[in-house]
Amino acid sequence: MEKIVLAKVNGKEITQLDMDFFLNTLGPERAAQFASPEGMQQLLQEIVNQELLYFDAVEEKLEETEEFKEELERLKGHILKTMKIRQLFESIEASEEEMKKYYEDHKPNFKNSAQVKASHILVKTKEEAESILKKIDEGNNFENLAMEKSTCPSKERGGDLGYFGQGQMVPEFENAAFSLNIGEVSGLVQTQFGYHIIKLTDKKEASESSFDEVKMRIEHDIITMKQSQAYQDTINGLRGKYEIEIFE
Repeated sequence: MEKIVLAKVNGKEITQLDMDFFLNTLGPERAAQFASPEGMQQLLQEIVNQELLYFDAVEEKLEETEEFKEELERLKGHILKTMKIRQLFESIEASEEEMKKYYEDHKPNFKNSAQVKASHILVKTKEEAESILKKIDEGNNFENLAMEKSTCPSKERGGDLGYFGQGQMVPEFENAAFSLNIGEVSGLVQTQFGYHIIKLTDKKEASESSFDEVKMRIEHDIITMKQSQAYQDTINGLRGKYEIEIFE
């Protein structure tokens, strides 16, 4: 790979690889702030600033201080521990057979409960709700009435609440919604929020996810369990190998 030099500080080259490494240390959210050409220039200036601090620290011989030696030893310990854990986990994987067995053994975990998709119009008084319901019965568009009359923020979407399952809405609303057929509009439904008129727009029956749909989730679960077991087994073995003293 061609080395792309972006700057030099006191003769030391700052390359695109240095920039990429620095970006990776920031994490995805902070790195995204430097995605523009202007942001990359800011980032390069920050790397230059840090190199200036580095050379100044070298000139002051900070590496010869006891504080530096203690920090270096701590950093060395952290790196070695990280490398050991990586070594412990690097050969761990989940086979196809293991994943399929896990799927069969845990099928209840892969069931999807029934869901409905509904829109509603919410108003404060029974009289207003009855007036709106009459307009719907006369053929007026439900979504337009929701945008015009509803007090719920969903009015911006024509009253659309999206999909929801049992236990996600207040009981009175949920019972009414789940009892409707697709395209059907309810009568008045009173809850603590006021009076609702509900229109059911879709239904999803309870189903079971296929193996392929949850394969990645299963692989993650198996590998996580194996890593946890490998870590604990290793620690148990090491506790018998090295002396431990804990001072209260």
